[in-house]
Amino acid sequence: MTELFQEISPADFFYRNRDIAGFTNPSRAIYSTLRELVENSLDSCETYSHLPDIYIRVSQISESEEDPGTYFVRVQDNGCGVPPDMIPPAFGQVLFGSKYKLRQTRGTFGLGGKMAILYGQITTHKPVRIISSTGRGKIHEYELSMDIQHNKPIILKHKKHPNQNKWHGTIIELHTEADYTRAMSKILDYMKQTGIVAPYANLTFVDPKGRLYRSVRATQKMPKPPKETTLHPHGVDVEALKRIIETTTTRTMKDFMKTHFQRVGNTIARRFLDSAGVNHKKNPKRLEPEEIVRLVNAMKTFNDFLAPDASCLSPLGEELLEAGINKEFTPEFVTVHQRRPAAYSGFPFIVEVGIAYGGQIQNTGKTALYRFANKIPLLFDESSDVSWKVVDSLVDWRHYKVPPDAPLAVFVHLCSTKIPYKTVGKEFIADRPDIEREILNAVRETARRLSIFLSKKQHLEREKKRLDVFEEYLPKIASFSAKLAGRKTVPNIKQLLRSVMKYGAEGEREKGN
Repeated sequence: MTELFQEISPADFFYRNRDIAGFTNPSRAIYSTLRELVENSLDSCETYSHLPDIYIRVSQISESEEDPGTYFVRVQDNGCGVPPDMIPPAFGQVLFGSKYKLRQTRGTFGLGGKMAILYGQITTHKPVRIISSTGRGKIHEYELSMDIQHNKPIILKHKKHPNQNKWHGTIIELHTEADYTRAMSKILDYMKQTGIVAPYANLTFVDPKGRLYRSVRATQKMPKPPKETTLHPHGVDVEALKRIIETTTTRTMKDFMKTHFQRVGNTIARRFLDSAGVNHKKNPKRLEPEEIVRLVNAMKTFNDFLAPDASCLSPLGEELLEAGINKEFTPEFVTVHQRRPAAYSGFPFIVEVGIAYGGQIQNTGKTALYRFANKIPLLFDESSDVSWKVVDSLVDWRHYKVPPDAPLAVFVHLCSTKIPYKTVGKEFIADRPDIEREILNAVRETARRLSIFLSKKQHLEREKKRLDVFEEYLPKIASFSAKLAGRKTVPNIKQLLRSVMKYGAEGEREKGN
């Protein structure tokens, strides 16, 4: 008997293996659907610095004992829109999109939005409706389904509408099988945490029971959009170098290095090629296979390349992250620290850490950790994440005078052109040594600031207790003193209290010195 060999399309692969993209069951699927569509909307708005206004509605269509429920999902944004000829492949073809560039984006694989559409199609057998405009032409409305076997969009309807108001944005409407009741807490948590990491966005969410949840923007300021960049030599492998060689128009190795790799100029290109034993004037297209391998190995070990360019990243910045934390928690104390750009395996990254104390932060007996990657809240598998390892194991909170039951929250944001996720579901980050070190240093810096705040707070509490004692007994002492001295007027207690406070403050300053 002969074994049958066959090829399947990318859409067919993810149809058969939808668990790896986060669509494991109806409750996880509705969470993943909303998350992926909202993230695409935020990216679309931020690309052209449009302050995001995103509307999300989930409505229940049917429910029975056999069927967990069919839901209607609508997500609308005011982003840059999709060019009309790109709408069918952008929403109906797996692994087709605008995310495959070397710059920071929420989406990594150009897969999430299509997986939501794919899951909706295979569970309800209903098409997706897309309405979009770039603002420069008409509004285009498509009704699509996906040819899973051939990974192609099937256009069922296409209408054009006038756009007198020059509206720009995208509306997605789909039906999907879901268990909203089980997913509700995670979905609401996701919306809240998105409000933290995108404080410049208005998010409106209407749930199946008609309840309205709003996250109102706290600032008009937005982070700068990331710029597309070229590869860093330390992040190149043999396949990547072969692809660059096939498309290059340069004629010398020196020009090749300067053109296709970031922060490589004449001096560094010449020095590297000399150390690798490659002629500066050799045509890159004439490199033999063994020379390509030798060149890649030389790139990884050459230490004089400059650090990766961080302009391809879009961190929140200390001001925006602090605004997001204040908006959602109104803490008694908050501090944020942004580390300088660093790199792992040639990929630039920036770590931002915030610490908040008190306010609406719940006292649960352990430190609350909020994790973000490229402005995406990470809600699952916390204990597997490098941030949890740092916060739970590597930082001794007693050293910073933080009691175990303190109402404390730590916020860790990692942005990079390549987040080292452990799974396609993008839920937790691998413990790369370079990333772990930057997170640890940032947490320690913010913890030191918290320690100073807690010391001052303890001092104020001691002073308050001290003053309470004086306020209780000074009036009696003053009254008895007046009687003993034979005076009718009692001394001014307020003046005495001010003297006590002044003396106490001077004493504390002397202790500090």
